[in-house]
Amino acid sequence: MIEARGLTKRYKDKLAVDDVSFVVRPGVVTGFLGPNGAGKSTTMRMIVGLDRPTAGTVTVNGQSYARHRAPLAEVGALLEAKAVHPGRSARQHLQALAATHGIATSRVDEVIDLTGLTAVAGKRVGGFSLGMGQRLGIAVALLGDPRTLILDEPVNGLDPEGVLWVRNLAKHLAGQGRTVFLSSHLMSEVALTADHVIVIGKGRILADMPVTELVDGASRRTVRVRSPQQGDLADALRREGGEVTAADDGALEVTGLDAAQVGETAAAGGVVLHELTPLASTLEEAYMALTADSVEYHAGDLADVVGSAGGPAGRSAGPDAGTQAEAGTR
Repeated sequence: MIEARGLTKRYKDKLAVDDVSFVVRPGVVTGFLGPNGAGKSTTMRMIVGLDRPTAGTVTVNGQSYARHRAPLAEVGALLEAKAVHPGRSARQHLQALAATHGIATSRVDEVIDLTGLTAVAGKRVGGFSLGMGQRLGIAVALLGDPRTLILDEPVNGLDPEGVLWVRNLAKHLAGQGRTVFLSSHLMSEVALTADHVIVIGKGRILADMPVTELVDGASRRTVRVRSPQQGDLADALRREGGEVTAADDGALEVTGLDAAQVGETAAAGGVVLHELTPLASTLEEAYMALTADSVEYHAGDLADVVGSAGGPAGRSAGPDAGTQAEAGTR
């Protein structure tokens, strides 16, 4: 379990983490979400003792990371996958860590096999692709068979098979009663992997709740409906108190009535339906609504910068605009 109480980190005039408190419990996968610059990485670094809090405390399994006698057996962390000497092979790197932490050599072979590194275990890490570097970082995190896993962007650079593997691994470890805390910018992946989410923005906790609760709270409660008698249906739905708007593809989107009420209204009026679909909100929509005021870098409206093919707006949004957008993400 990870427990933060009043955790604060200030860098000169920059308040990176502002008095946050949360608990990451064992047995569930907890997603850690937030825009760039929100304080996610700083918080994770404080958990494993790489940054000292300005105020507050954070403990892992009951005590600070630095006080654990066998830290790799308590906490496995993937924070910077490239923090490996490029001249070493994957096996050499893992063997060195195992030797300095009293971990059996047989465990090195186990994590190499588990993370799919067997074919490249003897190759220099400097020649690894981004995805293979991520697998090595995860192997390091798993080396001590820890009770707690902290994974920062674990699927970065992985192919679809690797993404599925990380998803299943996180769920499997949580199913064993371990604490799994992971961050990601891929909302669809977090929605499939995490049971609980903590959302941070501008250094403060914006939400700390089950994924389903966060999504349900942002639900649009919209019903999509299509009929060859579109006009009659729209009039009938409005009479029942529904708000009806036309979608770009000609279907109707209805709010204020649920799917059953829309179907019953159509049946009562003898209207044929070709589609009746309740639209649920997604984790991405809930997250975007929650963090709208916490985003450090805002992209411009595409309609303002992207013109028709070959037009002036199209040309003006070329190299300079791309450079500015990339600079903003660094």
